[in-house]
Amino acid sequence: MDLHPARPVTEAEAGRTGIGTGPNRRLRLTLVIGMPLVFPVIAVMILVPKSLRDDVLHVYEAVIIACLLYYTWIFAKHPRHANRPPFLTRDLAMGGGFFLPSMLLGFWPGIIAAPAWVAFVGLTYAIEERRGRHDGG
Repeated sequence: MDLHPARPVTEAEAGRTGIGTGPNRRLRLTLVIGMPLVFPVIAVMILVPKSLRDDVLHVYEAVIIACLLYYTWIFAKHPRHANRPPFLTRDLAMGGGFFLPSMLLGFWPGIIAAPAWVAFVGLTYAIEERRGRHDGG
């Protein structure tokens, strides 16, 4: 019995419900690790001497920037919605989740970039869908 035709269905279901596979998994892990890390960072900032607080904050800000750049890199590898793995557009839009940690720490580049990222992903999706309808798709 050949189970090969069931493979895309299995991968799509894993992408929708679980941690996923491939780029979906990497994006979700980036979000799951990067977002809640703000709470240990705040705890460390409370516990370390005042002279080190800014250093801890700058390291976490660099993590937020790295996460958003990683989302950009994955988008660049899969620019067209039609050619993306299932649910990758949704996972790309989840990069907006870095708004909350940025807001908690007062990190203005993250406060601006995270919602702008979601708007960018949504806009590119809408443009591609509109073009698809007008091109006979």
